[in-house]
Amino acid sequence: MADQRHDQGASARDRHVPVLLDRTLELLAPVLSRDGAVVVDATLGMGGHSEAMLAAHSGLTLVGLDRDPEALRLAGARLAPYASRIHLVHAVYDQWAEVLAELGLSEVDGALFDLGVSSLQLDETGRGFAYAHDAPLDMRMDPGAPRTAADVLNTYPADELARVLRTYGEEKFATKIAAAIVRERKKEPFTNSARLVQLLYDTVPAASRRTGGHPAKRTFQALRIEVNAELDVLESALPAALDSLAVGGRIVVLSYHSLEDRMVKRAFAERSKSRTPVDLPVELPGHGPEFRLLTRGAELAGEQEIEANPRAASVRLRAAERISPRGNA
Repeated sequence: MADQRHDQGASARDRHVPVLLDRTLELLAPVLSRDGAVVVDATLGMGGHSEAMLAAHSGLTLVGLDRDPEALRLAGARLAPYASRIHLVHAVYDQWAEVLAELGLSEVDGALFDLGVSSLQLDETGRGFAYAHDAPLDMRMDPGAPRTAADVLNTYPADELARVLRTYGEEKFATKIAAAIVRERKKEPFTNSARLVQLLYDTVPAASRRTGGHPAKRTFQALRIEVNAELDVLESALPAALDSLAVGGRIVVLSYHSLEDRMVKRAFAERSKSRTPVDLPVELPGHGPEFRLLTRGAELAGEQEIEANPRAASVRLRAAERISPRGNA
């Protein structure tokens, strides 16, 4: 959900530059132009992708999900000209099936996931997502959620902290950092990001700092993923989204780190292969692939887009299309 940094007083349109917008629209266009088409934007954010889809397809109905009430407010203002064609819902995207059921939708034509942290969350320094500013260690995408980054730092045992940092941050100094956190929190609980950043500077070897980027980057990513259960949510949401697509329906997913991308790749691959035993000469009824891949591997942003919007540098786009009814391939 990467996009450019803008002044917090600006409108959602001014603050939000959608990543890979043209390619996303191109991939979804064949199904969004259907009569009565419905698309679900599972990560509405400030509504950049949604606005473009609604503007391009006059018969389209959009369901927008977001766990962040402030994002819903800003996106709602941005999408006000399309109010008769939108349903904005305060929900995490693993509630996909429940939201569609409440709206009386048995299937949809398009699905979009723009994963990760949004510019709204990064740019509001008081929410603690950005390590460049001292702020409370919060990191909740939904400010009403019960667990903060401070809770994780102050209560997790050392081995569990190390697991979070190693798994979600791919941090090779996870054990060393976890031990330092446990040692320091005995003196005083962690409350603000500056103290954590200083600990990471003191703990991560200087040689690694010179070649591995900012020493706080991986730890902050890991804490954010843990606080918001991002990978657990994605693991539940992807099957629900794929199951809901009508024949010919398409899904586009924008990922920003390798853990997300691997999960998307695996989910798409599983649905895009035959389940007929390889030694049989013909496809068994109901065993063919449900989906076909629309991208060759993961597509990246071009140099021009990255130059204009540096947060696009890590994006990985994958897309797939349903080619047969569920269970009848």
